Amino acid sequence: MTWTAPEVTPPDEPFVGPERPMLEAWLDRHRATFLRNCAGLTGEQLATPSTPPSTLTLQGLIRHLADVERVWFRIRLAGQDVKARYSDPPNWDAAFEHLDPSRADSEYADLVAEMAKARAAAAPHDLDETFVHERWGEISVRWLYIHLIEEYAQHNGHADLLREAIDGRTNK
Repeated sequence: MTWTAPEVTPPDEPFVGPERPMLEAWLDRHRATFLRNCAGLTGEQLATPSTPPSTLTLQGLIRHLADVERVWFRIRLAGQDVKARYSDPPNWDAAFEHLDPSRADSEYADLVAEMAKARAAAAPHDLDETFVHERWGEISVRWLYIHLIEEYAQHNGHADLLREAIDGRTNK
């Protein structure tokens, strides 16, 4: 049987409430929206490039976002001694190279696991707490949430177009 990415329903976001739960919910909504763009696709479809000569694919975005989650939350914020999975930051483009559609299921699982580990890494940190970025200096946890929401929003736009080109499905 051929693996396909599972169906995902983005959670509802709160319209009112405290800041932290709103930021967490919006990030989770963007995470789920990205996964929804992958739902029902095979590894071959996830590895389908947008328009040559571009190497942009949903599988590449899966790998890139797994590293984004890992690097920002686990390495930079929590100081965990782990390495990027697919990229050698700051060479974020490496996640889009040397794709193997037969690994799409495990790479998808890596992304979902990194999302959960990122949530756990961020949980003990207050929004006003800061950490030091190697090039940019002091950054707040609040900024980190906003940055990851921005990152997913940007890539969700890419994912919408990739998905529509693959099979016509849109997230409308």
